[in-house]
Parts: sequence; C-alpha cells; structure tokens
Amino acid sequence: MTQPYKIPDATTIGHVHLKVANIDRALKFYQDLLGFDIIMRRGDEAVFLSAGGYHHHIALNTWHSKDMPPAPKNAAGLFHIAILYPTRKDLSVILRRLMDAGVTLEGSADHGVSEALYFNDPDQNGIELYWDKPKSDWPHSEDGMLTMINKPLDIDGLLAETAPDLT
Repeated sequence: MTQPYKIPDATTIGHVHLKVANIDRALKFYQDLLGFDIIMRRGDEAVFLSAGGYHHHIALNTWHSKDMPPAPKNAAGLFHIAILYPTRKDLSVILRRLMDAGVTLEGSADHGVSEALYFNDPDQNGIELYWDKPKSDWPHSEDGMLTMINKPLDIDGLLAETAPDLT
C-alpha cells in the first residue's frame, strides 16, 4: 500500500499576489504604512514588494481589477493574508502606525499560539498581522493535539510594548 503524500516539513508559503484597483493607492498602505520595499514596478499594472530584500512577498496587480470595486465579501475567494512579525514589540509598533493613520482595526485575537490583528487594505483585502508566541507556550490538549483558541487580545498590553514616541 502506498503512503499518502506529505508535504515537506520545511515548506513555507513564499508570496501572495493581490488584485487591486489602483497601484498608487495600494502602495500608500503596503509601502508607506506597513513599510514594505519596492523591488520592481511595472507602471500602473504591477508592483513587487519585499521585507528584507526577498524577491517579493507581496505582488499587487491591476491586470483584471484596474479601477474596479472590491470583490464581494460574501463570495468564495481569499479570506486574508497573514504577515508574521518577529516580535510582540514589532506588532505593537505596526499597530500604533496603523492607528495613527486612522486605519480601522477590524478585529483582534489571542489564539494561544499567536496574537493577531485584523485590518483591510484599501481594496478590502483582509490582512492579518501577527506574531507567534514561543512554541513551548503553545496550548495542547491532554492527548498532545494543538488547541488553538480565540480569546480577546489585550490591546492595551500589546500597546504597552512600545511608547508612543518610538513609532
């Protein structure tokens, strides 16, 4: 009997392409607020963004969406992309930046394994910004299964990680 295929443990998800209506408007969010670097731009059709010099983590394109309205919320499609921050303090810094810019926090959660913030970009693409707690702190059931939770995030505690003048 053949064993079922198992994806290699070291596999990662490398990048995402998002359809946007306007490249410049999207860049105000992804470059100016979130801080991604432009790696390559193709006029008003596409731009490739990176953290740390990778070829691209996020591509924004208008190939099928130029000047179009957002996709319907209640339809099949991408729910959100998730951007992993290295530390809780880094998550606090980006939360302050987004709050100062007037970006609406759509939700937040302590998942036991991570702390997450949920926003929408200008095209209503869902964005999760999160940091992973140390793996040794992740909750498990008695039989060893991971037990992710969904409890309220202590926003004040998160914001206490950074002083307002550090952003």
